[in-house]
Amino acid sequence: MHIIFRQKKVGLALVLCFLAHLAMAQKPGRPNYNFMNKQGKPYYFGLTLAFHSSNYNVFRSKNFNDQEQILAVEGVTGPGYNVNVVSNLKIGRYFDFRLLPGFSFTERKIRYRDLSGQLSNSIIRIESVFAEVPFHVRFKSEPYNDMRLFVLGGLKYSFDIASKSRRRADDSILKISPTDFSLEVGFGMQFFFPYFILSPELKLTQGINNILIFNERIIQSNVLENVLSRTITLSFHFEG
Repeated sequence: MHIIFRQKKVGLALVLCFLAHLAMAQKPGRPNYNFMNKQGKPYYFGLTLAFHSSNYNVFRSKNFNDQEQILAVEGVTGPGYNVNVVSNLKIGRYFDFRLLPGFSFTERKIRYRDLSGQLSNSIIRIESVFAEVPFHVRFKSEPYNDMRLFVLGGLKYSFDIASKSRRRADDSILKISPTDFSLEVGFGMQFFFPYFILSPELKLTQGINNILIFNERIIQSNVLENVLSRTITLSFHFEG
């Protein structure tokens, strides 16, 4: 329920942003002046500022039913933000290749419920600083009044430079792999201004590899089979 509620808030924020810019930029019959000025550029660069909501999708192992210490385990959503550099290469009129290296600051949690039913005392908080390299292919619509829609898809590689998993001497904590590979899909809108392009974007990121470092000596790891990352991101690209 918490995840769904946060997703609705992110979606609502994007819609409100779209409507606000539509009200300011749209005039009936207005030509695409700003779009035409930038259409001739084969490539351009920019900066991305983003806010995200991220959690772990956890899968219980077969050992979960063989123990009586832990009754339930679940991922808990945490906030974060991103800063990325945009490199955009146009492929024809409707397609772009996009490379967006940057950093992501993330907090995620795994919550365990034991026999006492005390949730607050059974939360593992994992704070991460990811160096990430997303690669996207973007498809864009025809422009209208210096605006157009787009959809995108791609892959992302992430490495947690603040990961505790490299502290190999400490076997008493749950460890998550610092390396993650993800699939990404999203949509958004471009607003063409005289000196830059503003692109609000909503994106879903789903991890595709198991990032749990299994340790049979601790119960928090022993009851898990797979852990996958999942993130919803609201981005604002400033390009030119």
